[in-house]
Amino acid sequence: MASVPRTSALESLPVGAAVPALVAALDAHGTAVLCAPPGTGKTTLVPLVLAGLVGAGPARKVIVAEPRRIAARAAARRMAWLLGERVGDSVGFTVRGERVVGPGTRVEVVTTGVLLQRLQRDQELAGTDVVVLDECHERHLDADTVAAFLLDVRATLRPELRLLAASATTDAAGWARLLGDAPVVEAAGVAHPVEVVWAPPVRPVRPPHGMRVDPALLTHVAAVVRRALAERAGDVLCFLPGVGEISRVAGQLGAVDAEVLQVHGRAPAAVQDAVLAGGDGRRRVILATAVAESSLTVPGVRTVVDAGLAREPRVDHARGLGTLATVRASRASARQRAGRAGREAPGAVYRCWAEAEDGRLPAFPSPEIRIADLAQFALQAACWGDPDASGLALLDPPPAGAMAAAREVLAAVDAVDRAGRVGPRGHAMARLGLHPRLARALLDGAAEVGVRRAAEVVALLSEEPPREYGDDLAAAWRRARRGGDAYAPRWRTESHRLTRALPPGAPQTPARPDPAGPTPTNEPTTTAQASPHPAPPAFEAPPEGRTARAAHPTPQAIEAPPEGTTRAHPVGEGGGLGDDAVAGLIVALAFPERVAQRKAEGSYLMANGTGADLNDGSPLRNAPWLAVAVADRTPHSPSARIRLAALLDEDTARSAAAHLLSADAEEVRWENGDVSARRVHRLGAIELTVRPLRDPAPGRVRAALLDGLRTDGLGLLRWSADARTLRARLAFLHRTLGAPWPDVARDDVLLARADDWLEPELSRARRRTDLGRIEAGQALNRLLPWATGQAARLDELAPERIEVPSGSRIRVDYGDGQPVLAVKLQELFGLARTPLVAGVPVLVHLLSPAGRPAAVTADLASFWQDGYRAVRAELRGRYPRHPWPEDPASAEPTRHTNNRLRRS
Repeated sequence: MASVPRTSALESLPVGAAVPALVAALDAHGTAVLCAPPGTGKTTLVPLVLAGLVGAGPARKVIVAEPRRIAARAAARRMAWLLGERVGDSVGFTVRGERVVGPGTRVEVVTTGVLLQRLQRDQELAGTDVVVLDECHERHLDADTVAAFLLDVRATLRPELRLLAASATTDAAGWARLLGDAPVVEAAGVAHPVEVVWAPPVRPVRPPHGMRVDPALLTHVAAVVRRALAERAGDVLCFLPGVGEISRVAGQLGAVDAEVLQVHGRAPAAVQDAVLAGGDGRRRVILATAVAESSLTVPGVRTVVDAGLAREPRVDHARGLGTLATVRASRASARQRAGRAGREAPGAVYRCWAEAEDGRLPAFPSPEIRIADLAQFALQAACWGDPDASGLALLDPPPAGAMAAAREVLAAVDAVDRAGRVGPRGHAMARLGLHPRLARALLDGAAEVGVRRAAEVVALLSEEPPREYGDDLAAAWRRARRGGDAYAPRWRTESHRLTRALPPGAPQTPARPDPAGPTPTNEPTTTAQASPHPAPPAFEAPPEGRTARAAHPTPQAIEAPPEGTTRAHPVGEGGGLGDDAVAGLIVALAFPERVAQRKAEGSYLMANGTGADLNDGSPLRNAPWLAVAVADRTPHSPSARIRLAALLDEDTARSAAAHLLSADAEEVRWENGDVSARRVHRLGAIELTVRPLRDPAPGRVRAALLDGLRTDGLGLLRWSADARTLRARLAFLHRTLGAPWPDVARDDVLLARADDWLEPELSRARRRTDLGRIEAGQALNRLLPWATGQAARLDELAPERIEVPSGSRIRVDYGDGQPVLAVKLQELFGLARTPLVAGVPVLVHLLSPAGRPAAVTADLASFWQDGYRAVRAELRGRYPRHPWPEDPASAEPTRHTNNRLRRS
């Protein structure tokens, strides 16, 4: 039966007015940028026109690249509906695990991950005339990579290939420059207005921290949804940052008179498609992540509630960990989200933040290339022939540090050689559509436990199971095999994909019979229309384009276990292993730096040196060893939180992380306040065996003692009162006169000259108590300027004591500033001028007869003239037995009372 295009629907799409200019731009330049607001038809009408399926243009093959599977399927179905056809006729789609195309397909909608793999297999992209990069403003890493590869293809192989970057909100100027000064074509906006309602929380809420979102904000979002249901007609689409927040808000909306639906990247395709198909007349509340942000029309939606949050990956390369961080959504994302409300009729958006905050939001989302783990990108670039990506046309260059870490990962998993070139193994890993670490675990694990079991565990790591499965990977594996929930079919599809994707020659069965038995297959597989040219399995990036599981640390090459080391479960007999052992082995192969030894209940030390803790109640809390699959660490936290792990035995840990095994190493260091000398066998940061080292090398002991002095301070030496005074005097002379007087005020400066003043005692010392026997004053004397003869002037320039008119010799306190002379007032009678040391007036602390401060002066002459009278008036009544003459300048200095003076 002939297809009947829905002409009125096609003609009503606003982007149609811009189509002639767009076609002309592509004909003239071969590249163009299309800026068209949501709802104009850029995703649906434009590809049909370019393919010649609408209008009078020539027949062409068009590929439309979308960042998400849900968007790819929806766009294909919408275009097929506009043509009055079935999906798979003129319009088809390919996403990971599902391909619906036919012999007459002229428009194929794919995910950017699928297109990336296709380009690696066929750089010319033979048979394709036009590529449309949709929603390029989202700056997903795969999309940026695809754009760079396509520009390379145009420049070197196929200059006739047309390339269109399309988005509702994008950096049009930046994309135009990237595409070779391409023309920018703008389409008119949606005819349906969207009213903005600012709905900030009444009381302040805590900003997002790591993955945490203030529960008060989620309660407020639920209240705004109820308000929108009361104030507006139609369905409500609410944007939240993640699955956990969706679940919590859904729990607070149980009493609303509407169907509450949850849409996210982990939701089954059937659920996602049902939401896009529209309701049955009952009002709906659709709680969604960013999967519903663009390229979709959700029928019936008239109101959007925007929580204003998004998730972005963060990688801690130093610790080898990563996480998803909750951040404020960009203004571009906010506009995209608001546009969902005006696709079919006038609508409204309730923004859960104040209007005054809107201008402070970032203009666009952070490009993933700046913030994500780049190991997979580096492998794709190396397979393309540009290992350092320096020749790729990218809007943002990859950070040098992240690329260096990525290249180390590739070398570690044997994906590239020392020069960064990709061999057959690297190409095989790239074709798997996995992170290189997981690809390595699949390839090497298949040889040890068989393809199916290795693929099933790797699928668990690739399609991370829901949190409700718990943190025991083997238990999650068993639960997924049982099925019965939304996750199991998705996991099973990925397992089958990985099984089929392994290169020829991979072992299909392990050495022994598999005790787990066959995997249940009660879940039907996806049925696709036949294609006369079946494509290889298609792969794509994780759903939603922003999945950042625990980041992949930087290892060294994996080696065989050292001689004499045995594994509890020989790798060649993987078929005899139980689920726990298989899961532990596969995880350890993928993340050897995260094998972990228990230090206390629920607390572990990973081989990479990072502490990691299990949640209370975890069944793994008493396991001696773990292979940590997923862990994250919030900022400023001293340890990571284990999200997913598997049981492990020490022999398997030693074998999987053999590159981290050190031979018995002699360690001499300052530890716990003393010298520690021991022989240690390590697995990375994990101490496997420790024995005392009875005769450590003297030089290493000396270095450890110096570390102790740096750590605990020079107080470890014996400091008498005279030694402390000498140090203060020398420090004063260095401050006042400089060289040749030594700088002794700071410990680090003194320790830098340890050879000059702590020898030979330091080299003879063996432990802390020996440091306590070193007399610091005698040692400091070695720093005096003996060679210049200045050392003899020490007592002249900075005397330890000063004789005052009474005959007393008073100690000078040199301290950190001006020297201080603390003396009883009566002992200075007759002294007209302030004493000097090294030309600096001392600061005289005049004391009462009881030794308490009475006055402070650096100018005795002025004090006798002006200040003395006030002190005399205040103190002579309190101390009547001491002399208080009216003229202190001519009075006799004394240490005694009046009675004592009369007797003498």
